[in-house]
Amino acid sequence: MQLNEIVMTIYEKTNQEIKSLKPVNVMIIGKTGVGKSTLINNIFREHIAKTGIGSPVTDHIKRLSKEGVPINLYDTKGIELSHESQELVKKEILDEIKKMDSFIDVEDHIHIIWYMINALSSRIEPFEIEWIDAFSKIVPVIVVLSQSIHDEYSRELESYIDNLNLNIKGVIRVLAKQYDFKGFSIKPFGLKELVSMTYDIVPEEVKRSFNNAQKAYIEKKAEEAKKWALRYIGSTFMIGFTPIPFADAPILAASQAGMIAHITSIFGVNINKSIITAAVSSLIGISGATFTGRTIVANLFKLIPGAGFIIGGTIQGGTASIITTALAFAYINLMKMVAEAEYENRSLPSDFMQKFMKDDFQKNLKNILKRKKKRL
Repeated sequence: MQLNEIVMTIYEKTNQEIKSLKPVNVMIIGKTGVGKSTLINNIFREHIAKTGIGSPVTDHIKRLSKEGVPINLYDTKGIELSHESQELVKKEILDEIKKMDSFIDVEDHIHIIWYMINALSSRIEPFEIEWIDAFSKIVPVIVVLSQSIHDEYSRELESYIDNLNLNIKGVIRVLAKQYDFKGFSIKPFGLKELVSMTYDIVPEEVKRSFNNAQKAYIEKKAEEAKKWALRYIGSTFMIGFTPIPFADAPILAASQAGMIAHITSIFGVNINKSIITAAVSSLIGISGATFTGRTIVANLFKLIPGAGFIIGGTIQGGTASIITTALAFAYINLMKMVAEAEYENRSLPSDFMQKFMKDDFQKNLKNILKRKKKRL
């Protein structure tokens, strides 16, 4: 086996994981100028509102999507028009929601509505209250107060809407991008709260898709990745502590490659082979040469402080779980940095990624072993 074979295995598995994601469906409703495009482009990667393909669904609803990003955004327009036009728009929205809700698979439903109101207006109109009430009977609704520049006014509007006792999931005050005025700046806020509330609300089947598509809350990606990795490690290694033959125990066997691919799919970065190569080569200490499972494990064990884990030519299952936990957490931490750099249009040098992965793997091993000793 060669390094490039391992890299290709992880790369292919990652692409398979991403292709398997069912799109999350988010409907965004609000008047023209409320800031829908600004919100979309600051929450989701790939600037869907600017570069996504808009497919007309009805006269007043357009579906925005982009290949490789598992999300469909249903953008509505025309709600600021005459009463007759508003009734038509409302009917189109309700008809579309009901049509999608009739599909058997939950992945095909509208999963959540973001109803946007410009906080600078300091008011919610009667017809909007009626709309929110009608929509929330079918789909979970979050009211998003966009352009919440004036703290006092936006909080008053938030309180007023709360006191209406509408059947909504919450009200989130948001400033989607930095506001600058005469040397005074207000940094963006509310995006993480909106992402977190939405993630908690959407069905389990599309949570990973939503996390993959969003870029505003990288820690939420890491949180999901850690939870999944721990469940994976528990089910794969902890049950029974079955000894594993040393010669047949490459740490990056198919199951570990699958784990790395799954973690990568959660972060939603533009995966490339250089990132995977840096992560893998930093641990096995080899670049391009042919090697065996024994070689990989031997190199990894050099990184473990003090340890007689090999007994009679076997590695105990508990030891394998320790190594895999350290590997998973180091890779998650690397992906956090890769995601942050990508969303800021930066790139990380390969030698930096290699050193970080190796150092963090060792640190995780020491911490896990230290906690294990304390429990004994």
